[in-house]
Amino acid sequence: MKTVYTCFCTDVIHDGHIHIIEEAHKYGKVIVGALSDEALIRYNKFPTISLEERIRLYEGIDGVEKVVVQDSMMYDRIIEELHPDYVVHGDNWKTGPESAIRENVLALLSAYGGELIEVGYTYSPAVKKIDQQLKEKLAMPEYRRKRLRQLIEMTPVVKVMEAHSGLTGLIVEKTVVERGGLLDQFDAMWVSSLCDSTAKGKPDIELVDMSSRLRTIDDIMEVTTKPIILDGDTGGLTEHFVYNVRTLERMGVSAVIIEDKTGLKKNSLFGTDVEQTQASIEEFSAKIAAGKAAQLTDDFMIIARIESLILEKGMEDALARAAAFTAAGADGIMIHSRKKDPAEILEFCDRFRETDPKTPIVVVPSSFNVITEEELAEHGVNIVIYANQLTRSAFPAMRQTAEDILKYHRAKEVDERLLPIKDIITLIDEL
Repeated sequence: MKTVYTCFCTDVIHDGHIHIIEEAHKYGKVIVGALSDEALIRYNKFPTISLEERIRLYEGIDGVEKVVVQDSMMYDRIIEELHPDYVVHGDNWKTGPESAIRENVLALLSAYGGELIEVGYTYSPAVKKIDQQLKEKLAMPEYRRKRLRQLIEMTPVVKVMEAHSGLTGLIVEKTVVERGGLLDQFDAMWVSSLCDSTAKGKPDIELVDMSSRLRTIDDIMEVTTKPIILDGDTGGLTEHFVYNVRTLERMGVSAVIIEDKTGLKKNSLFGTDVEQTQASIEEFSAKIAAGKAAQLTDDFMIIARIESLILEKGMEDALARAAAFTAAGADGIMIHSRKKDPAEILEFCDRFRETDPKTPIVVVPSSFNVITEEELAEHGVNIVIYANQLTRSAFPAMRQTAEDILKYHRAKEVDERLLPIKDIITLIDEL
């Protein structure tokens, strides 16, 4: 009897999956692949149930002979092991980034005469409702909040992009690219104080209060599912910080990063060009400890941002603070630099890892942007935040468009560089 293989990446079986199995069964015995958690998150689908639960779910479908684990979105290993006569898949992967997976399957099958069978994708109100329910489940606080910790465990490096509105959140949520035969995407979102303030036309000095920041988070959360890291500036007064921790935790935010400065907060990229005061180790440690004592779940993370290198206090001060803040309960350490050369960042990471192999390290490569995520991961970095690139790319484009319309007294000259409204609208899901 001939062998048929199909791969599932779903937490819920609906009519479309049953249709795939029924079609596959016409050609022989059916083996279903359960995509691993690590592969799923690269496939823009974060699991809401465990791999073991998915395996049992697929095994319970009539017509399924066996379930195996597929540990990569590409089919190389699984086809080499199973040598199926047929691979069955929905026809919805012919365009877009997923077409790279299709090309991979076709090349592997052609090597020995295997055949790809493509089944028409099932579109129905019932299927759409199930897909929407899965999305809503992923957006629920109890699922979203814990996802950052899961990602740290599951990926070499967590890639985080800034979002400052619902629309930019959707860009981060839905941008998927094919690179080297693999799909890639951002893992989480950074809600930046700088970008949030800038979007409101206000200076980055903690002028935008927490209630306004929470409204921005709520706008993003309403239309996305990825975990959120909040730029918490200095955290404010300890007495206020503990209440904000509870609020963020309840909303489903995964982490807050607070910096060890005190007084009127100024953007770190000013460095020593403006007066900035670093909090004492004891003062900031107490704030971290108070925040950790206030939170109610183990999911939420408080990450300590160290400004010693920014303020030219030296490597030893940065390392001493990292040790103290970790001892106070910090769930991660963010080290920052405004130098274009990443050498001091890498030195910090290497030396910190000599004594602490586990505490997550966070970096923001805005100034030292020549270094890759892979290189940072080699030095023990767990989270890379692209903190302001969407804001910075949008501003010059909008200013140029405004200037050209004023210059020509019409919009024709700018039209060729504008994205059609219908393309923007496609980002927005309709109920």
